Amino acid sequence: MRDPISHHIALDQRLVETAQSIKLLTALAWPESVYEEFRQGWRRGEARLPQVEYPRNDHASRIPSLQSIMAACDRGHPLGNYIYLTAESYMLAARMLQCIGRPEFRELSVTLYGQPKDVIATGSLTHLHAADFFTEMTGEFANAGSIPDAEFSLGSEDVAEALRHRLIPFFRRHPVKIVIDPAMASKAAAGALRIRLRSATRFTAMDVAQLIHHEGYVHMLTALNGREQPRLASLGLAAPRTTWTQEGLATFSELISASVDLHRMRRIALRTHAVQMGLDGADFIDIFRFFLDSGQDEYESFQSAARIFRGGDPRGGVVFTKDVVYLQGLLRTHTFLRKSVQSNKFHYAEHLFAGRMTLGDVIALEPYFESGIIAPPSYEPPWLQQRSCLAAYLCYSIFANKIDLAAVSLEDFQNMEQRGP
Repeated sequence: MRDPISHHIALDQRLVETAQSIKLLTALAWPESVYEEFRQGWRRGEARLPQVEYPRNDHASRIPSLQSIMAACDRGHPLGNYIYLTAESYMLAARMLQCIGRPEFRELSVTLYGQPKDVIATGSLTHLHAADFFTEMTGEFANAGSIPDAEFSLGSEDVAEALRHRLIPFFRRHPVKIVIDPAMASKAAAGALRIRLRSATRFTAMDVAQLIHHEGYVHMLTALNGREQPRLASLGLAAPRTTWTQEGLATFSELISASVDLHRMRRIALRTHAVQMGLDGADFIDIFRFFLDSGQDEYESFQSAARIFRGGDPRGGVVFTKDVVYLQGLLRTHTFLRKSVQSNKFHYAEHLFAGRMTLGDVIALEPYFESGIIAPPSYEPPWLQQRSCLAAYLCYSIFANKIDLAAVSLEDFQNMEQRGP
């Protein structure tokens, strides 16, 4: 093999050319007409499972090229292993698109995104346990303090204008756009130069803050930084294997910027529950009712259920497990950042934004950040620019986590005051 770095950079370019058209979420999107048909039946008391026809694709023809790239990688080399894993994740995505609605789709989805009963880190707790915790903790609040309809005062164009006001000046060197798209299951989605917002949706002011930090300061930002990379161009791709880190980092961005609220945490937890329900055999109508009973309106309940059955079987059992990654990714990202500070590796936080990568990539590719083969991020979210504040929060979080809440009662604080200092 010639110089391994040059060899793998050439493979990286081949990977970009081969994989950049494989867009799993775009291929699995449901048209708005599916909702209209379901809504009419539901209101007549004749609800039927949605029927969705997906566009034909030729991504199967790219699988041999991806396999060729994988075969040429030296997995003993950090760059080679990174390219191999990235190509493999695109191969899995391409295979998913060839088996829509079949059990193989579910198995491939679990391979890429995990499932609710996966354990968190090295402990015995699962992501379903975490979802149970957040659902229970937010349940009383949701019942007593649901968001009044009056707060949903912003239309999609109002939100688009608010995002333009904040993000266009921030990404000053790039012509970013905010557009309205009716064919979306999620409220928003971001690429390198465009954020799409779902039409026919009402938003709150908190939604706007969440979109700015989640879609703008993470998804758009990391895609643009990846595109600016002079050698490792695949860092600009939305590779499937980076999804849980991307969504975890984006949700952490909401948390650290005080843009997340209990309603948002509850939605994330409910989606994790719904994925498990689908895996256990619940059909689309069962999960639609689950979201309705949890406080969402008809439209949001439909869209939430549609997210889980994209590419799956509305009769149940075959689902798209991506919605597990928000809670999974948040817990992993928060733990990673805390451990990085504890290990005197705070620069890992900056490296995370140099492109779209996984937490493991940040560690494995550290020598190439140091040598300059991977360039530092061109843009950083505002909360990362305040490094001292972020480090203080993480340091405090590390120590506070040592306190065993099970060994403390609220009455202890009253007793402390009576005893004096």
